[in-house]
Order: sequence, then C-alpha cells, then structure tokens
Amino acid sequence: MPESEPPMLYTAPQQDKEGSETLEGSHLAKDSNVSSHPHEFPEGGLAAWTTTFGAFLIQVCGFGYTTSFGVYQDFYTQHYLTNETSSAISWIGSLNTFLVTAVGLMSGSLYDRGYFYHLVIAGSLLQSFCLFMLSLSKPDQYYQIFLAQGVGLGIASGLVYVPSIAVVSHYFRRRRTLAMTFVASGSSLGAVIHPIMLNNLLNGRLGFGNGVRASAGFVSVLLLIACLCMRTRLDPPMTPTNYIVAAKKCIRDVPFIFMIAGGFFFQAGFYYPLFFIQLDSIKHGLSVTFSFYSLVILNVSNCVARVTSGFIAASTGVPNLIIAATISGGLVILGMIGLSSLASVIVLGVVYGYCAGLYIAMMAPLAAILTPDLSELGARMGVSFFISGFGSLIGAPISGALLTSNYTWWVPAVFSGVVSVTGSMMYMIMRFIFVRRQIKDKA
Repeated sequence: MPESEPPMLYTAPQQDKEGSETLEGSHLAKDSNVSSHPHEFPEGGLAAWTTTFGAFLIQVCGFGYTTSFGVYQDFYTQHYLTNETSSAISWIGSLNTFLVTAVGLMSGSLYDRGYFYHLVIAGSLLQSFCLFMLSLSKPDQYYQIFLAQGVGLGIASGLVYVPSIAVVSHYFRRRRTLAMTFVASGSSLGAVIHPIMLNNLLNGRLGFGNGVRASAGFVSVLLLIACLCMRTRLDPPMTPTNYIVAAKKCIRDVPFIFMIAGGFFFQAGFYYPLFFIQLDSIKHGLSVTFSFYSLVILNVSNCVARVTSGFIAASTGVPNLIIAATISGGLVILGMIGLSSLASVIVLGVVYGYCAGLYIAMMAPLAAILTPDLSELGARMGVSFFISGFGSLIGAPISGALLTSNYTWWVPAVFSGVVSVTGSMMYMIMRFIFVRRQIKDKA
C-alpha cells in the first residue's frame, strides 16, 4: 500500500467488539444492512475461501507489486534512466501508488452498482498488458515507462483494489477478521516475493526486457487464478451511498479532518524508505547482494506487523497505536541519516517496516471509529484515502529532488522524517478532540 499502500483495508480483531464488522473494505458498510443476521453468512465453505484466496492473490499482484518499486527506482537510477533525476523517476512510483486510491473512488462506486466482474477482469487484463508494455520500453525513454508503469499499472490496480476486498464481506461476518487478515497479508507477501524476483531478473542474465516479461507472466497467471476463484454472493445495494453528501459531512467533522491531515503529512514521508533504502544501501558501499534484500527485510517486518496489529490495538486502542506508529516511523526515517553499515540497514528496515505495517493496518479501523453512521463508512474511507493519498503522490518526488545527483542523503531523510512527525502531531490533535467530544456526549 504499499501498503500510503494506498493502504490495505484491514480489519483489526478488536473492532468486532465495537460493532464495526464492516471496516475491512471501502464499500463494505453497505452490506451491513443486508447482513443483520449472522446465519445469513456462510462463514466458510468452498466458495467463501476460494473468493478469499482470489482476493489474496489480487493483493499479491496489486499493491504488493506497487510497494516493490524501490527495486525499479534503483535500477532506473543506475542503469535504465540515467539521464533522469531521482525525483523524476520517483514520480513513476508515486503516481502508481496514488492512482490506486484515486481510481478506487470510481471502482468502488461501480462495485456498488454490481460491476464486480467487469472491474476485476478489466483491471487484471490492463495490469498484464501494462507489464508487457513496460518490458518493451527502451532505455532512457522516460515517457514509455511513465505511461506503462506509472499511469497504466496505477489505474489497473485501482480498478481491482476495492472490489477484491469488498467481495470477501459477502461470505463472512463472525470470521471476517480471520478472512481479512489473510487478505491483508497478500500485499506484504507480494512485497517480499517481487523484490527478490525482480532484483534477480533485472540484474541477471535476462536483463530488463525479458526480466519484466517473466515477471509479467508470473503476475498474469496469478491474476487469472484470482479471477477464476472470486464469486459474488449478495446483490448490490438498492441505494448506493452518495459520495457528495458523505464528503460534505466529513468537512464538518473536525476529528475526521485532522485524521485526513495526519494521513497526508505522514504519507508524504512514508514512501521514502520503501523507494530509496535499496539505492541508499548500494550508494553507501554495502554489498550489492545484501542491498537487494534490504527492501525484503523491511517488507517481512511489515507483514509481521499487520498480523500482530490487532492484538496490540486490543490493549492500546486504535488511536493510541496509530500515534505511536507514526511517531516511531518518523523518528526512524530521521534515523536513516545514519545509514552506513549492514547492521544499520537491518535495524532501520526491521523497525520501520514494523511501524509502517502497524500504520497501514490501523487506518481503516481508525476511520471506522470516527464514523458515527457505519452506512457511510465506505464513502468516508474513499474520501479520506483519496485526499491523504496526495501526500504519497508528492512526497517521494520531493525527496528525490532533495537528494540531487550528488546523493545528499541527509536532506531527504530530514524532510521525510519531519513531515511524518508532523502527521503524528495531527493524529494527536485528532485524538484530543475526539476524546473530548466523547466525554462531552456522555456528560
């Protein structure tokens, strides 16, 4: 997201106790009025788990591939787009990430109207097509790579992201946490598999063209399996949520506004380690072989955080956990100023990966807590992720511009760390206003 990945819409276990079983997808709240009786949900079975597995594969190929852009950032900078600045190259990955959430607004609305299969099939075909087109891109032809990877892959991932998550809610209520935890781990697993595969393909005997084609073939097979696995069960809602009305309500909700502001600032610094840690390691003279696995170390820790986040939040509360994760993440980014040895890469990668995983996992539950009417949860998530996603759009390119061709690493690290900590301050203000409102309502 990643997963920000855009974020994986993830259900924390403790949220079930608060009545927010519908927080795992951008458009799941609309199903809650259909599913007021638990016996209406299969809670398992072949169709349920094959659909869940298909959604898992979509995340492996979608956001899992997007958050592996650090491999491409390194390869483009050193070998394939040597005439372009780090900032220009970063625009490819940041636009890809932003379009996942931006297109998600449209795909979510179409999903509500019953176009699930159209979206998933079209998005899968487009993703496969764009990857093969990327393999045909020539060295130093920036516009070809930008259109195929930045624009095309971003739109493709946006088409399948929300529908693939939302469809899982058709089959589960009591076991929805288990199902969504499994789906959430897909993007993290993809962010581990793809960097290993891409580093060995791009820097091996196959080279860029054949290496990307091999990756495209692998992704295409997984997407085909996903399309064959996923099935809808419930009819679309009779009256889809009006996004304009929901957006107007968001503007008048002060804690929600600060949550959006916090997401914008934190995501402006969020992708700096994901995009640059591999290049940073190589430029500091560390082993190239080890540097290829720096992003893998970060994403493995990210995966562990997503799985364990629900248990931690059950004790700390979602707002407190997201504040701790953003403060810690911002400080770790500042700590990248000191990256110079193998040990420092491992420590920074593990700690930041865990903080990032906690943050991504808690974004959807936090939006649910701040939503008084859960029938508007999907629309509110869409609006908040879209606006805060502009932070991820501009953050990495700004960091790349600050890096310059001289590779002055401390400047982008300071920028990304400061804006991330600023985001945590916004979350603190959000919590303060929200808690004060709760106390006032109880009085």
